[in-house]
Amino acid sequence: MRVISYQKDKNPGVGVVVGEADIIPLNDAAPDLPASLKAILAVDPKLEKVRSATEGKTPSFTIDDVQLDPVIPEPIAIWAMALNFHSHVEETGLTTSDKYPHIFLRHAGGHVGSGQPLMCPDPEIARAYDYEGEMAIIIGKSGRHIPKDKALDHIAGFSIYNEGSVREFQGHNRQFGLGKNFEQSAAFGPWLMTPDEFGDPYEQTISTRLNGVTRQHESISGSIFRMEELIHYISTGYRLRPGDVIVSGTPGALKPDPNDKAAQTDAHFDEAVQYAGRVHMTPGDVCEVEISGLGILQNPVVADIPQKYTTY
Repeated sequence: MRVISYQKDKNPGVGVVVGEADIIPLNDAAPDLPASLKAILAVDPKLEKVRSATEGKTPSFTIDDVQLDPVIPEPIAIWAMALNFHSHVEETGLTTSDKYPHIFLRHAGGHVGSGQPLMCPDPEIARAYDYEGEMAIIIGKSGRHIPKDKALDHIAGFSIYNEGSVREFQGHNRQFGLGKNFEQSAAFGPWLMTPDEFGDPYEQTISTRLNGVTRQHESISGSIFRMEELIHYISTGYRLRPGDVIVSGTPGALKPDPNDKAAQTDAHFDEAVQYAGRVHMTPGDVCEVEISGLGILQNPVVADIPQKYTTY
């Protein structure tokens, strides 16, 4: 089952996607359920009520009729993994623990849904704005001190995360939080897919394409720490809550072909802050992250607002 969060006529909703792109809205099929996916997970952690309520129902509209929000628009926590693929460790030249995962936090204000624009920083602020295609794990059942052999019971589903990163700001000091939390720098979607439909994530691949050129491609089995280890470790200190998100790490980038003109232009390449093979995102680009068996997260890249004092 695939579940989306969306806006239709400026009204938020939650729906189930059937077939290629038809949507059964939950406010029609299950009006007694809460209005947000995070709140639904608090009362229906495995989405069994959602499945039962929508089975056999007729779709009301299609995915082209809505604006997709992040799957969980405002999670309490987004736990993101740094250096969780061997290939990414190798390309950065950094070291990491083989005993404990390297974790940081993202905030919900920094991500958008599939199809919505990512904002590239003003080049006077930063030039190295990078894609990071990742698998997102969405928590359904709350828990602390979760044993590894019980960890999968706490997963509601999986999604895709483009964990857009501003490299210069990561390097300003040891705490790199701002470089991972620029406004509209990340994307999350297009949907939550339940484990029964997705199957074993470690049999799937993750690919990132920039303007149709594949920049990352690797089996998710290349992860250093698996999802049950991440859930166990995080829950040692924090009570995982319904709707929390674990972004499980990005693979290394593929080395560009010598004839790859995009990789050689000043706009896409800055040697001073370049990981081996990584081509930066710039305004006008389109970035796609695909996880086989799950779907495609696609976003255009636009320029950030000019450097001026702004109120909202």
